[in-house]
Amino acid sequence: MNKKMILLFSIIMISYFSYGQITDKEKDLLAKTADTLNGWKDGGTFTFNLSQLSLSNWAAGGENSLGFNALVNVFANLKHNNSEWDNTLDMGYGLIHQGSKEEPYQKSNDNFEFNSKYGQKASKSWYYAALLNFKTQFAPGYNYPNDSVKISDIFAPAYLIGALGMDYRPNNVFDCFIAPVTGKLIIVNNTTLANAGDFGVTKAVLNDSGKVITPGKKTKFEFGGYIRTSLTKDIMKNVNLYTEADFFSNYLQNPQNIVINWQMLISMKVNKFISATLSTQLIYDDKANIVIDSKGDTGPRTQFKELFGVGFSYKF
Repeated sequence: MNKKMILLFSIIMISYFSYGQITDKEKDLLAKTADTLNGWKDGGTFTFNLSQLSLSNWAAGGENSLGFNALVNVFANLKHNNSEWDNTLDMGYGLIHQGSKEEPYQKSNDNFEFNSKYGQKASKSWYYAALLNFKTQFAPGYNYPNDSVKISDIFAPAYLIGALGMDYRPNNVFDCFIAPVTGKLIIVNNTTLANAGDFGVTKAVLNDSGKVITPGKKTKFEFGGYIRTSLTKDIMKNVNLYTEADFFSNYLQNPQNIVINWQMLISMKVNKFISATLSTQLIYDDKANIVIDSKGDTGPRTQFKELFGVGFSYKF
């Protein structure tokens, strides 16, 4: 619990100090711009990164490798007088191949996330708001190098969140959504994973010989509180920082075990079509069991992913 609280405090402080770098003039300008623009605003970014390594008679050793990663981020936002409707879709997929031609490709990135939030202005910076969030992945995941046993799959897991609360939006840079009333549906649409009780669903009941008597549940509903913060800012010329973090506490079971998902993306523009990106993601979910030793024992662990790439980028 102490480690989780320290992690939570660190995330909040990072967001606070980043937000604190916004000057008063920037705040006034952004507020005026937000108040005068009505109608749809849409766009997005497509990024494709490729990496390749070839070795021949290399004394230091190593393996040939080939990898790629594709990212698509699109948005469509509507502002009309005192109401705002924001929609975003983030997709990413990557593969990497190492060693001989016979070795299979392995996933290096796989995510699908859709967000939709509607807000009605309550005061200068506060909105009554409702949020819908959906997350899943595109393809099966394996505990490499073992590629015969799935540890995840499309819609296994998937998460659907619906929340009602208040949205604090002082400008177009910082946003904090606080929802004391939140429903969360966990979906595990894979019989093997559901029977094992992965990702928090109720596992199957087995007889003495290991035969399934009652199949595992493929869904689980949770009710709790939800906080989602985001910040986007140009930290220097041609360098943009975007970070978001969400926290969920299940009132019905172990509310002290907060589910954390913190993502960060730094985009560095080289020219019109070439850019470099650094993305990280940190997840803590006590219901996600990770293999922790060679015996196959599992348990909750802090998950972390870092991805750096240079390649083609197109903004529209």
